[in-house]
Amino acid sequence: MSKTAEPAAPPPDAGAFPGGTLGAVAAEFAGTMILILIGVGVVAQVAAAEIGEYDAIAWAWGLGVTLAIYVSARLSGAHLNPAVTFALAVFKDFPWRKVAPYALAQTLGAFVAALIVRWNYSEVLAAADPGHTIKTQGVFSTLPGNGTLPIDTWGALRDQIIGTAILLFLVLAITDARNDGPAANLAPVVIGLIVVAIGFAWGTDAGYAINPARDFGPRLASFLTGYEGAWRDQHGELYFWVPIIGPLVGGVLGAGLYKGLVGRFLPAPGTPAVEPEPAPTRVPAEAA
Repeated sequence: MSKTAEPAAPPPDAGAFPGGTLGAVAAEFAGTMILILIGVGVVAQVAAAEIGEYDAIAWAWGLGVTLAIYVSARLSGAHLNPAVTFALAVFKDFPWRKVAPYALAQTLGAFVAALIVRWNYSEVLAAADPGHTIKTQGVFSTLPGNGTLPIDTWGALRDQIIGTAILLFLVLAITDARNDGPAANLAPVVIGLIVVAIGFAWGTDAGYAINPARDFGPRLASFLTGYEGAWRDQHGELYFWVPIIGPLVGGVLGAGLYKGLVGRFLPAPGTPAVEPEPAPTRVPAEAA
């Protein structure tokens, strides 16, 4: 993820990246595609092929985030998530005119990756769920209560707001140039671990989408390839909007909390963490 801007600094422009706007958009597409190839791929393997357990899903999503950031950070800042892009724009750390191109590239990358997973696992999915029903819909998109627990739409929305707020709060803490972030180029690893932690702690109520592109792109891909109920949950309720609106709201909330509780107290880069003590006053010799 890109470093957050100083309060008085102009918002970073994607044009400042080496490849310009086109390079940034291409990097967002490629990075999000890598993320979904690994994330949706592991869910297909666990849910449809019954190879591995939930721990494998949580770890693979985290690794996918780490690798996707390494792919795209230099060219785009590695947002990989419309909730990140939107929250940065709200707080003037990213230009609004770049929000739509970034979000479109992220969603398209997720869509293409999901089509690849759908194609590669077509035999396995057909064997596990010949009718392509809600039973394997969770391979591609999230469901309240992971499709089995008694969580309704509003409970899932609450969960997505909280989970994405945690994500943005921690991502800003890690990437803020004024804070004590990870050494060298380890920020992608730490951000991946954040996603692992959220998966372990916040995966029950709504499958921790915490990313509109991650959910909508694969959901659209599944709908176009035989999952007619992709837009609804196991209760028959229209659900696709929850992993879009929840993360967008939660991202702004988390970024705002970080800036209000931590960011505004941080010194400018290079400023000592503790102010030096004033030198002792010397008494003139003639006054002694």
